[in-house]
Amino acid sequence: MKLAVVIGSTRENRVTPKEAKWIANTANKITDVEAEIVDLIDYQLPFFAEAVSPRYNPNRQIDQAVKMWLDKIAEFDAYIFITPEYNHSVPGVLKNAIDYLSSELNRKPAAVASHGSVGGARAAMHLKEILSESRAAVIPQAVAFSGLNDAVDEDGNLSEAFKANPYGPQAALDSMLTELKWYSDALANAR
Repeated sequence: MKLAVVIGSTRENRVTPKEAKWIANTANKITDVEAEIVDLIDYQLPFFAEAVSPRYNPNRQIDQAVKMWLDKIAEFDAYIFITPEYNHSVPGVLKNAIDYLSSELNRKPAAVASHGSVGGARAAMHLKEILSESRAAVIPQAVAFSGLNDAVDEDGNLSEAFKANPYGPQAALDSMLTELKWYSDALANAR
């Protein structure tokens, strides 16, 4: 399974890359999984303003930054989108990036990891709905992380105190990755 771990925030001093590194580090320990971090900061996407929905426009005229984003996302078999919670929802930059997608997520599994107040649960709920409309197969397992900044270091290592909790974030991530791999294998055969 080729897995994209998408960082859904571009703001200065963001902590989302810590969560992305932790997730990618964990995923890369699984047999037949190759995780890659995809950071929205590397794609200078203009605000979405296409006159026709990408889903219904076979003659899209897109700029180079959008093409790079679409090509990158199309490379993967499965996705984990990481979102902080901004005003009880997802960052605009993440929603904007997803709005450009048309067939790239079709029949591929996607999961959500979040952080912030109450673990970013409200943002995660919104993101699952957005991804579902993008035709991804959104799995129910998720990781909602409170206290991320103190729990994960810059290299993506989870602190021992958080690892020790059998119902904590590591257990949630392990469960989510197991399900994501199962769905990825099953859907790859069906596609």
